[in-house]
Amino acid sequence: MPELPASVRVAVWASAAFAGQLPVGQVAARALPDLDHVVGLEATLTLWRDLGEQVVLVALPRPGDVAGMPRCGPELLDAATTAQELVFVPGVGAAMVPTIEPYGPQDDQGWQAGWTAYDAEPTPVHRVQAVDISQVELSLRQDLTAITAELAAVPGAPVGAGLAETLARDRLDTQWGMPAAVPARGMRVIKLAGSVLTLAEAGRDTAVQTVDSSSTLQRERIMARLADRAARALADATNVAVLHLAGWR
Repeated sequence: MPELPASVRVAVWASAAFAGQLPVGQVAARALPDLDHVVGLEATLTLWRDLGEQVVLVALPRPGDVAGMPRCGPELLDAATTAQELVFVPGVGAAMVPTIEPYGPQDDQGWQAGWTAYDAEPTPVHRVQAVDISQVELSLRQDLTAITAELAAVPGAPVGAGLAETLARDRLDTQWGMPAAVPARGMRVIKLAGSVLTLAEAGRDTAVQTVDSSSTLQRERIMARLADRAARALADATNVAVLHLAGWR
């Protein structure tokens, strides 16, 4: 499956649909081509569009960090932090959280995404409009350099900062299809941040762990911090791209 979270891809393609670049009914196929079945997405997106929403934003909450989420009740908060992703609209105050899971008989399983709608409070769009994409990219690259330097000091196989750039180039056209109208710089930061998330997950793989439990724990903590920084940058870059698609930037 493509490494970009489902909510990132849906936010971009849904916003493109709201801008008239494709029918809302095609969002699932364009955003989630790796899934066999998608339920609950089209009806809610259609409702949001009919209510006058022009953008679909994304948040990627992590344990202990719900920055970027709209204010909401405990039900949405629990679902979103469990999934570590959600999409939401700023005007009417509403959100959706995906549950991605296998379905079908054990010898012939596919993958489906079920999207559940929740109420949330409206979100001031000026918070997103104030995001500086150049600063997002600079901060992410600085974090990547600093954290990979920490990783290099941990016993075991080091992970170099250049791996993220390689991952981004490898997936440039093959796995991360996005609307052509997404600005080049925004797309570059989205790909870099997504690659860093992939890097963090790869660093947690048992194949790169050491036999020293202390080193393994240290590596896991560093990788978790790297994933947190990348998730924040990915959400920011995606939301900036969404505003461009809507003609708001």
